[in-house]
Amino acid sequence: MAHPLLLLSLPILLSSIPASSSFQNPADLFFPGFRSAAAGNITLSGVAEIDNHGVLHLTNVTSRLMGHAFYSSPLRFKDSPGGDVSSFSTSFVFAVVPEYPKLGGHGLAFVVSPSRDLPGALPSQYLGLLNASDIGNFSDHLFAVELDTVQDFEFGDINDNHVGIDINSLASNASAPAAYYAAGDDSTKLDLNLKSGKAIQAWIDYDSGEKVINVTIAPSSVKPKRPILSFNVDLSPVFREFMFVGFSASTGLLASSHYMMGWSFCIDGEARALEISSLPPLPGGGKKHPHTALAIGISVSSVVLAVSAVFLAVLIVRTIKNADVVEQWELETGPHRFTYQELKKATNGFKEKELLGQGGFGKVYRGTLPSSKIQVAVKRISHESKQGLREFVSEISSIGRLRHRNLVQLLGWCRKRGDLLLVYEYMANGSLDRYLFDVPKPKATLVWEQRFRIVKGVASGLLYLHEGYEQVVIHRDVKASNVLLDDELNGRLGDFGLARLYDHGSNPGTTRVVGTLGYLAPETPRTGKTSMSSDVFAFGAFLLEVACGRRPIEQEAGPEELVLVDLVWERYKEGRVLDLVDHKLTGEYNEGEVMVVLRLGLLCSNCNPMERPTMRQVVRYLDGEIDVPEVVSGPGGFACSKAGQEHGFEDFQLAYPSSSFDRMSLPSFVANRDASFASFSASPISILTGRGDSG
Repeated sequence: MAHPLLLLSLPILLSSIPASSSFQNPADLFFPGFRSAAAGNITLSGVAEIDNHGVLHLTNVTSRLMGHAFYSSPLRFKDSPGGDVSSFSTSFVFAVVPEYPKLGGHGLAFVVSPSRDLPGALPSQYLGLLNASDIGNFSDHLFAVELDTVQDFEFGDINDNHVGIDINSLASNASAPAAYYAAGDDSTKLDLNLKSGKAIQAWIDYDSGEKVINVTIAPSSVKPKRPILSFNVDLSPVFREFMFVGFSASTGLLASSHYMMGWSFCIDGEARALEISSLPPLPGGGKKHPHTALAIGISVSSVVLAVSAVFLAVLIVRTIKNADVVEQWELETGPHRFTYQELKKATNGFKEKELLGQGGFGKVYRGTLPSSKIQVAVKRISHESKQGLREFVSEISSIGRLRHRNLVQLLGWCRKRGDLLLVYEYMANGSLDRYLFDVPKPKATLVWEQRFRIVKGVASGLLYLHEGYEQVVIHRDVKASNVLLDDELNGRLGDFGLARLYDHGSNPGTTRVVGTLGYLAPETPRTGKTSMSSDVFAFGAFLLEVACGRRPIEQEAGPEELVLVDLVWERYKEGRVLDLVDHKLTGEYNEGEVMVVLRLGLLCSNCNPMERPTMRQVVRYLDGEIDVPEVVSGPGGFACSKAGQEHGFEDFQLAYPSSSFDRMSLPSFVANRDASFASFSASPISILTGRGDSG
């Protein structure tokens, strides 16, 4: 029998063989826990660490971080650079312990990569593997099997509990809900919760002859005969001759601890079996204290029992009296429900010093969740107003399941008698309008590159709402004050209190007219209907205000400069449209990109909904895939007074007038735009800054 030290060093010797060697012996890695000397062959990066019990911690409950653990030496997967990939097999035991029950963040992956550094990789939905610019690049030579616990619609995730096979992208080539087949039964499929906090074993096998990848998972050490996911693919073009193998995990705004208890890997052979019971236990997995309620109950006197019974009865009565009635809509909402005490503690009792702002439906407070130390924005809505409750339900139902990097994410909610609260991720830099319009001195001047990135981001988020979600989401209040900036000044569209949802292919009915002066499509007040084209009109106004640094309706301007889109059109006809570019840019901008934004703003502002581009076309224009056409006709004029008439006039309920409308001269506005704009509702507060309508 070979000496144990020789066996231990065998994988290192094999992996260091030069490319010119024809040595064919398989690489065989085996880590039944990571505490032994063999763990020295594992290279850790990010927040990854190995605890004293030999459990590999890829992440902890810190948000927006990632952890990597790779075998230190590259392994040879091909006999020659142009050859076929050898068969390989791996097995590992992992556990995902979420910070909040049922809310994972974000997931882990088995990885085969040409580098163990994964340069440029990002956390959150990128799982520590790639970034936005790397997605889909053949030069990545990346293969991964993801165990994903967050549904990201950007990458087409099927749910928030799935297994996926990824090749050079986070949009899985194949995926399946997490489940397993019962031992000895190929027909009975059982669901498996990846974020249960319990040990789960995974097997990944690639057959080079059949060119197929099989992925199997189970909550035990017995490998089911039938895999949960199979995918036919030749990995030879993806793999280089030498590759690194290991694991990656990441957290987002919500976090999970991702643990690895054991791992085996083999090339040209089957990975050695792992027995879960023999692996190091999960942290916090010790024995529970024995239940002592019975012993205590026997020991107390009958008098104490009687007093306790009375006290308990009083407590139950008070609890029932103070409890909220749980309505049907509350059972159907997706986001996490926080307790009132959690949010009260997070905001220091809703103290004024934590107030970010306030508006028509309530106040917004900065908060820090006590358990995770994550900063959040808590929107507190008055329960006395029926309108407030309606907007509250709308925001939960519409944004609660949305996942996109350019949308502000709803983390959860709370309802306690007179208080309705929404909890959002905190946007450190507030709303975009503060950067564009704050006078006499803006908070900071955004350079053109930042503005163009924000515009493209908002367009991407709006396209996702219109086409990428399971239903069509009409935002109905796209404007600068509802675009929030994160700590990297990326634009995130927020405030979904006015949003409407309907099924793809269906025709939205009439509704009360809501919106903000200057962004409201002219056909909407006439027909009472909103559509994707209505959002496009508002986006056009948004484009012009970002480029020009002016609100769509400038109340202090003269009659000829009151309406921004009319002013842009006049200067465009005269060939002097660049004169309107925000003077705060001091002439430092990309003229081609500015012209794209201004032309696109005019196209989107067309009074005829049929003449406006779709958001998919808008994104292609902004990405430079196609050229923006010349604008040959003005967006306004007499046609605005006719807008929507081809759809027929229908009765609809008008909401109360906007406070911003009351501050301007009605005759001067009617001279420039159709008077039917006069009835609409003020938008709700910006979800993070609490600002009311700014124009």
